[in-house]
Amino acid sequence: MDNLIKNRTVPIGRKIEKVRKLRGLTQDDLGHGLGITKQAVSKLEQSDSIENDRLIQIAEVLGVTKEGLENFNEDAVFYLTTNFNENCGVTSQVINNNVENFSNNPVEKIIELYESLLKSEREKVEILLNRKD
Repeated sequence: MDNLIKNRTVPIGRKIEKVRKLRGLTQDDLGHGLGITKQAVSKLEQSDSIENDRLIQIAEVLGVTKEGLENFNEDAVFYLTTNFNENCGVTSQVINNNVENFSNNPVEKIIELYESLLKSEREKVEILLNRKD
């Protein structure tokens, strides 16, 4: 049975890929942050090891710590996300109640702002027209 047990260590490149996708970034996005091409990111994500300085740069672009990247565990993320969502106490009823109570219409605010600015400009024009030189 010992020969059936496999090394479950995930290569660092695979961890980078998973974190990148979880953060909603493309290979182009990561490459832009690192100053490399999409192809170089693809090669990076296939690597089994990465230099420490480069790993720090990657972690910074991904918005995580180097240690967090090294210790990334997809199962733990899934477990924490599931438990958070199930135990957060937010239900669709709570969301609906809050949406109904929220009456901030940004379009109305923009219209009010423009009307105020227009009034101010008209007053300035009136002052300039009535001004005697």
